[in-house]
Amino acid sequence: MTGPILSLRGITKSYGQGNALDRLLGRDTRFVALDGVSLEIARGDVVGIVGESGSGKSTLASIAVGLTKPTSGEVLLDGEPLSALMRDHGGPWRRRIQMAFQDSSSALNPRKSVSRCLTETLALRGVPKAEREAEALAMLTLVGLGAELAPRLPHELSGGQRQRVGLARALAMKPDILIADEPVSSLDVSLQAQVINLLSRLTRELGLTLLFISHDLALVRTLCSRIIVMRKGAIVEQGPCLDVLDHPTHTYTQLLIAAVPKGIKGRRQHAAAAQIASPISTARESAG
Repeated sequence: MTGPILSLRGITKSYGQGNALDRLLGRDTRFVALDGVSLEIARGDVVGIVGESGSGKSTLASIAVGLTKPTSGEVLLDGEPLSALMRDHGGPWRRRIQMAFQDSSSALNPRKSVSRCLTETLALRGVPKAEREAEALAMLTLVGLGAELAPRLPHELSGGQRQRVGLARALAMKPDILIADEPVSSLDVSLQAQVINLLSRLTRELGLTLLFISHDLALVRTLCSRIIVMRKGAIVEQGPCLDVLDHPTHTYTQLLIAAVPKGIKGRRQHAAAAQIASPISTARESAG
């Protein structure tokens, strides 16, 4: 199928602020989280979305996956309006686009074990009941977790374990598009490398389309083929990842890059990225 797998056209999202008096007097107290954002994501693309806190990254992700309704604009999935697809609540579109959330604590039901969380997701995908337990364990293995975690509740897991269970749940639907919102922010260096290598492998082997939201430019540089830079709800720069990071044209992008920590902390971040097998560098080595 030709054409972008995911399109956002003129997406705006604003939230009302202020009190009753402000509204009575007609004062404009809206907070604009997204301001006319348009972008296209090609099938199999690995796109990094970067920007400071409050730039609109997570709001964009929530709208793209159908969790938040835009104030104006339209999201298209393979050319079909997501708003129309969502009328069929149990339709196949739900399987096709999944999100791994940044806040693993609130994303998991505290009363459901890891096993139940995954088997219920597999049931939604239509996996036969007799096969769900085995596939749930396979999903845990896929994200680097052991079978001994299956009966545990979320509060019995570390933050990093909860984050990977959330990733396993998203991948259990075998989505075409995965939106990962800061998926490794609570992990140490070795686990960051493990999860990023997993995402890199899945994009190559399964043709998974990935939107990777992160504040870590080193990880974005290693994993992503394209980058989108956001500031105050708008896209200020986008393009091939290495081109933008090596030759930024927008002042804000230049400031983001200049803010990357130097010294010991910077060397540690560089070491974390070095542990990750980049699909870009791998392709270059193969071509060479």
